Amino acid sequence: MTVKQLSVFVENRAGRLSNITRLLGDNGVNIRAMSIADTKDFGILRLIVNDSEKAMQVLKDNSFAVTITNVLALRIADRPGGLADAMACLYKDNISVEYMYAAFISETDETAYLILRADKTDEAVTALTEGGFKLVSDTELKSL
Repeated sequence: MTVKQLSVFVENRAGRLSNITRLLGDNGVNIRAMSIADTKDFGILRLIVNDSEKAMQVLKDNSFAVTITNVLALRIADRPGGLADAMACLYKDNISVEYMYAAFISETDETAYLILRADKTDEAVTALTEGGFKLVSDTELKSL
């Protein structure tokens, strides 16, 4: 069970992030999680949104380079050691996490959400579900 993540190439100059977020907002796309990794000249903006196909089209129509990647959206207990428990499930099956970032922090329950990309996606799904962790589907994501 994976969710779609948009990766957007962004020039590292004033106003680019504002432009992207305004384009998405004006087109009814809700950003559910985001991360940006940058260098001196450019960055890669990673987004989880409520409508990835629409977001991709809006960005492409406005000359942004964008791709879609399948990643995992993981629900963990928001307590000390909650993340460590999930990482232990992956480690025991020799699965590496390529990157990870936080998303959809819930103030109404004791749950945190993470987006992660693993080197072996299918094996990661199995390890985490067998370890008792809940993965969020693309359908569920739209309702969070």
